[in-house]
Amino acid sequence: MMIPVCRLADLPRGEVFRLDLDPPVSVFHTDDGELFAIDDTCTHQDASLADGWLEGSAVECPLHASAFDLRTGAVDGPPARRPVRTHEIVVVDGVIHVRLSTAARDLPPCVTVRVAGGPA
Repeated sequence: MMIPVCRLADLPRGEVFRLDLDPPVSVFHTDDGELFAIDDTCTHQDASLADGWLEGSAVECPLHASAFDLRTGAVDGPPARRPVRTHEIVVVDGVIHVRLSTAARDLPPCVTVRVAGGPA
């Protein structure tokens, strides 16, 4: 399923757009003009990566500075140990779309409980 995000012209380089899905997904537009989509929640603790710092093709979590490679979702810096899920980006007629991954989510335990319908 492809989800429209926004017009490419409306997402400047160096910026991020957060999709309010459950769990949320963030689309990053790097300074080099590349687009990446990953699960927005840090796998270490419940923090929005959209609020983090984008540097090259990596994002640093604002809570404990875990870093993730936007290309692969791999951890580039602790304390996170598990990767974030990545999603495919497709631009059609100037509109960014995300095709959600069918891979298993890798969320911190507190978020996993909430997504499953448990206590918030």
